[in-house]
Order: sequence, then structure tokens, then C-alpha cells
Amino acid sequence: MSALGEDAAPWGPPYLLYLGSATDDLSIKTARGLAYWRPQWCLGQYRSADCAVTLGLPDIDLAQGRAYGARTMVIGVANAGGVMSAEMVTDVIAALEAGLHVVSGLHHKLSEHPDIVAAARSRGCTLFDARLPRPGTPVGTGKPRAGRRLLTVGTDCSVGKMYTALALERSLRERGHPADFRATGQTGILVAGAGIPIDAVVADFISGAAESISPDRTDAGWDLIEGQGSLFHPSFAGVSLGLLHGSQPDALVLCHEPTRRHMRGLVDYPIPDLMTCMEANLAAARLTNPAVKPVGVALNTSHLSEHEARGACDRVGALFGLPCQDPVSMGVEAIVDHLLASFAN
Repeated sequence: MSALGEDAAPWGPPYLLYLGSATDDLSIKTARGLAYWRPQWCLGQYRSADCAVTLGLPDIDLAQGRAYGARTMVIGVANAGGVMSAEMVTDVIAALEAGLHVVSGLHHKLSEHPDIVAAARSRGCTLFDARLPRPGTPVGTGKPRAGRRLLTVGTDCSVGKMYTALALERSLRERGHPADFRATGQTGILVAGAGIPIDAVVADFISGAAESISPDRTDAGWDLIEGQGSLFHPSFAGVSLGLLHGSQPDALVLCHEPTRRHMRGLVDYPIPDLMTCMEANLAAARLTNPAVKPVGVALNTSHLSEHEARGACDRVGALFGLPCQDPVSMGVEAIVDHLLASFAN
């Protein structure tokens, strides 16, 4: 997939972000990621009457969106299983009939729904499924590659792995260091304009997909690889493990949401102990890179007060002897300082 932009694809920005009937902030993480990292691309949000969340963008209906210059409606919601509800299918068809291209990161593909395909063809609109892996993905080899790589890992799903990797990329670039965010999820792909939806890759090829998005680099720069899932989440640990092996990370940043008490969607599985989680990720990463190092911890403190957030970062930082920051509210400069110092030679 080529980089997004005016000339990249018919379905490029400006975007109308579809929230539908979303009920919580986690369910609109795709829309929120685009609105945060690419605000210049986002004209407004389209919400159903019963939608319980907002991005703070103007509420625009489909006809208004087209009239205001939107080219594409992005399905900005995610749910368990990545399925399209009957309401969503109706809204997608209405968007196509209004002349908007449609982009989705759900597992349920736009291109597999006959009514959606028919509507797109009748209006000459484009459908793009971000969760379609590229053809020809190789099996992983574990062969060492030139260059440096950092992988964000997590105690759970949706704890800030993408945000952390993007923040690290931005900081490194601002300091004059070559750095590239490598997207492995649907939101990251739409933000970066490239990547592989690692959770849609056949299991035997996950490590190979991770190798292919982070090839040799000889410019002394860093690849910041977006992590997925958690080694401690029974539903998604397989994806996390394959990504660890294929990324061959030199450095790990552990991401955590300190108010969460159980794995997302699994109330019987508690959040793992932080030290245990870090050690498990390091042990798995050592299969393909025995020299891997932890370089920091990133906390999502959005549900804490500023005072509580500072205290949480201080405690976790002291536990690990590593810098600990919230990438959104505090930045990642201390983590980048430690990363560069750890690999100065």
C-alpha cells in the first residue's frame, strides 16, 4: 500500500470518521487514532442518535460530508470479532450512494458483502479493507537483519502500543535521527499509509510478515514497530509472540493502563504483574535477538489525575530502573534519552 495523500489512492483524505452507535472510547480507537495523529485529514464525525462517545469533531451527516469536501468515510469503530452490524452495512451503503469512498479495518470485509460491492460499483466508489494482508508473505527465518528495531509490547490490548511507537518516531525525527513507524494494525496502517495487519496473517506467516515490514536498514536509524495484543491475553497471545520473533527487537517498551483490572473482554483473567510481563516478553524476544534490552515503560494515564499519573510513573519507573512516561500527556523524551544512551555504540 502506498503512502496516503491526495494522489495516493481514490479513497484518500479528507475523511469523515464513522462512529455509528459506539458506546465506549475503546470501541472508537481507530477514529481516535486518526483524529489525534492526522487531524488535518479529518473533517468531522458521523454518529447515530444513540452514540455515547465523541471525538469533539463537528457532527456531519453523509450529504454534508460530501458537500464539505470529504472524499472517504472511515469506519472508525472496532468490536469483538471485527464484524459489521446491520446498521453499519446500511450506513456504508448510504455513504457510497452519497459518493464517498469507504475504508474499513474490521475483520468483516467490505469487499465480501455483495450489497456493499454493488453500491460501490454503481457509484464508481472505492472500497479499501485495511485488514487484507499483502500477498506473498514469506515464512519467518529468524535471520539477523541490519539496523535497529524497537517493539512496543503490552500488558493487554488497547493500552497505547501504537501511540507510544508513533510518539517515539516523532521524538527521534525531531532530534535528527532517522526513524520509521512500522504499522501492524488497522489504525496504524491508516495513520502511516503502509503496513501489514498482523492479526489477519495466517499463523505460520506472522513472524515472516513482521520481518518484511522491517527490512535491513543501514542508515543508523530506528524502526519503531507497533505491537499487538499481549502475551498474557488468551485470545491474542499467538499474534504477540509471532510479532516478537519476527521483529527481532533490539529494544522493548512495555505499555500499560494502570486502572485496568482484567484483560479486555475477559473478566476472569487479571492484568499480569508488570515485572512478570516484561520478563516474559524479553524471554520470547531472545529467541531471535539474544541482546534485546528493555528501555522504558509507557503508561496510559488518561483515567488518572495529573498528580496520580505522575505518582504512577514514578513508582513504575523506580520498579524497573527505567524511564516511565505517558506518551500523550508527558511525551517520551526520557525514554528516547535512555534508548539512545543504551545504544550509543
